[in-house]
Amino acid sequence: MASIHFNGVGIKALCACVPRDVVYNKDLGYLIPEEEIEKVISNIGIIERRIAPDDVTASDLCYKAALQLMAENDIDPESIDLLLFMSQTQDYRIPATSCVLQNRLGLPKTTMCFDISLGCSGYLYALSTAFAYASLPGINRVLLLDGETFSKIVNRRDKVDWPLYGDAGTATLVEKGDYGPSSFLLNTDGSGENTLKIHAGMRNSITPQSCVEREQEDGNIRNDLEVFMDGMDVFNFAISKVPRCVKQLLADAEKTVDDVDYLVFHQANRFMMDFFVKKLKINPERVPYCIGKYGNTSSSSVPLTISSELVGKLDGTKNVVLSAFGAGLSWGAALLQMHDCKVSPVIEY
Repeated sequence: MASIHFNGVGIKALCACVPRDVVYNKDLGYLIPEEEIEKVISNIGIIERRIAPDDVTASDLCYKAALQLMAENDIDPESIDLLLFMSQTQDYRIPATSCVLQNRLGLPKTTMCFDISLGCSGYLYALSTAFAYASLPGINRVLLLDGETFSKIVNRRDKVDWPLYGDAGTATLVEKGDYGPSSFLLNTDGSGENTLKIHAGMRNSITPQSCVEREQEDGNIRNDLEVFMDGMDVFNFAISKVPRCVKQLLADAEKTVDDVDYLVFHQANRFMMDFFVKKLKINPERVPYCIGKYGNTSSSSVPLTISSELVGKLDGTKNVVLSAFGAGLSWGAALLQMHDCKVSPVIEY
């Protein structure tokens, strides 16, 4: 595993933006037998989700979140040294979406920009990258934008994936300052590449046939440009790796769950998160949930949960653990000492 440690850098502010349009899982009678809908909602814990219109992308949601963050915290765009954009649903294959956002946000041409693409663990990887750059001489402020519009790559007749995913964009400001130690544990198991995958791309060339919807396993409908997930494999992977990773992170820092003010999980599935809470023996009141109203927003779910549930709760100094897992297979955890972190309420696009 990659074990990374930082001191003197931290998160100054955070904001999230979701689409205004709401869809309700109770309306999935066309996809799931009516008598099973309540059971599905109870198991996954998702009542409603936010879905972006066709002309709204992940970068649009991140743009709105970034504008709000900078306005509320009086951040001069000229002070941003690095812009990172984390997403699996970028605007284009070329150019990098971070370059487009640099121009839209009015950041200086001296701003370093690049994209990161990873699964639902992506925020942790991108955050560790932001911390690493902010630790270097010459870079004082990093703007990390993490957004996903998975509704654009999930078939609405896929009964495994469509009830899960929602859309969101987030902005996180990382900078040098009077911050205590932070640590990250980041892991990968590429043997699980087929567990969560979009088949068509460079390895399997995109052809007209790639766009044709077909019946797949268990009657699910999708084409080769839409995401496939083996739900049981993801479940088994998560319950075996996530609690162990969090325990290792805390042990390495010589802390226990009693030292943790908040533990923020990737909002994948309510049943799984409840399992993690019991396995780690942490007070459920310290574990915020927003899955019921936003669903699984992939890599943006961790910062979205903070913006949704921890407004005004990160004043002073707090020990916060972040934990996420996803395609790759990839997983990790971070222990952050947050100091007067300004969390803005979720805004709508």
